[in-house]
Amino acid sequence: MIKITAFTKYFLILIFLSQFVVYAEQPPASKVSGLFMSIGVGPRFPVANFSNTAGIGYGVNLEFSYTDNEFLPVFLYTKIGFEQFSGSQNFYRESDYTNYHVNAIPISVGARYYFSPLMENIILLMPVFQISAVYCYSHTLNEFDKTISSINFSEDKHDFGFSAGAGFSMFMMELVAAYNYLPEKQFVSLDLKVRIPLYINF
Repeated sequence: MIKITAFTKYFLILIFLSQFVVYAEQPPASKVSGLFMSIGVGPRFPVANFSNTAGIGYGVNLEFSYTDNEFLPVFLYTKIGFEQFSGSQNFYRESDYTNYHVNAIPISVGARYYFSPLMENIILLMPVFQISAVYCYSHTLNEFDKTISSINFSEDKHDFGFSAGAGFSMFMMELVAAYNYLPEKQFVSLDLKVRIPLYINF
């Protein structure tokens, strides 16, 4: 019974805060703030030159976001993720590679804007836009056919780039597609996110 009551309390607070997101042009006199955590997962689609070597990958991420009635309807966020790509079948057929593998850890800092809702009666459905600066550490494994003279090697790189995306939010759940630019690794990500509150004050 206590667990149900606590869940209900957080749920009502989330709905309360989301209404401030929607009607931020009339902020309350008291301070309203919230810190949230979300977990996202989804496919990664290489584009541009990166698509010549890598196939469809996957990624997971952990995000922390913050807002108050001075920022609404903007949320500030920081995110760390793990992305993995393997070589595409076409790349293996057209090269001497036997294994091409990329593991990447991107760290992002950015802002997310929530627009007025498309739906309010049944569910709260809001369009969302986000943009962030990205630092990425990546490890790439290059292995070749043993019948040729090429030597296997690995590469560690540190890159800086950006990400911009849009999607739809029910506040506790979001679906966001984003274009991620890094000098040698450009891809489109599709993330399904679940958000939970860590701290809310009003």
